[in-house]
Amino acid sequence: MSETRERKDYTNSPLCLSGRGVTKIFGLGDKKTVAVDHVDFDFHEGEFVSIVGESGSGKTTLSKMLLGLINTSEGEILFQGKPRNISSGRKKREYWKGIQAIFQDPFSSFNVFHKIDSVLLDCINMRGGRMLSHEKKVEMMTEACSFVNLKFAELTNKYPFELSGGQMQRLMIARIFLLKPRILLADEPTSMVDACSRATILDMLLDLRDETGMTIIFITHDIGLAYYISDTVYIMEHGRFVESGKADEVILNPQAAYTKRLISDVPKIHEEWDLSTVELKAE
Repeated sequence: MSETRERKDYTNSPLCLSGRGVTKIFGLGDKKTVAVDHVDFDFHEGEFVSIVGESGSGKTTLSKMLLGLINTSEGEILFQGKPRNISSGRKKREYWKGIQAIFQDPFSSFNVFHKIDSVLLDCINMRGGRMLSHEKKVEMMTEACSFVNLKFAELTNKYPFELSGGQMQRLMIARIFLLKPRILLADEPTSMVDACSRATILDMLLDLRDETGMTIIFITHDIGLAYYISDTVYIMEHGRFVESGKADEVILNPQAAYTKRLISDVPKIHEEWDLSTVELKAE
């Protein structure tokens, strides 16, 4: 992967998803935990955004609220400039036409009883293609698989579990290529694949954004990956955004102590490793 790429300024682009005072509290009284603490954000159309934080920072809880999988305790989320309404099953399904997700564990993302053909056909049907001819559907599935360097002819009649982890991650991206949502939320999508596959998947996400113009929200603990792939970065610690801005500004000129520590924790081959920030636990 190249260390730098062309980044764009999306400040003046239309908003697709934003939030004000978004908060999630689990439990009650003395046992309550504030997982996400009054965060504000603005994600623009076509923007590649990374939310970076260590385990327990609240980033996955926030992603579940963005998807509508869990309710907010306080605050408001706006979709395309209007307050989001997911108060019923029908309204949630309508919302999910505009926002989809790729998760870190591809093995739990597919129904083990559904063949790959069925997985891809469901995407075509969701986009209103139920009445298309069989030939046209095969053409669309072939194109989607080709986009992620898979051959549909070799996948037909197979089950997802017959593929490798990297192939399953690519198949998830092929699904998104067919669905073409306005927003894609990618939660640690490269954490279970090797370095070579990781680079390939990140480049596919960039190609997908460029091909469709969708907004991509990348959830990660790896600030190096965030710098490579993002236009905008949000740094999350203990449920709050401690720093945010253009990727070059945040990573190359960090202001928050937490951001500086995340950057210092990235090993550099040409420098002696600094282990002063690593907590050593007794056996």
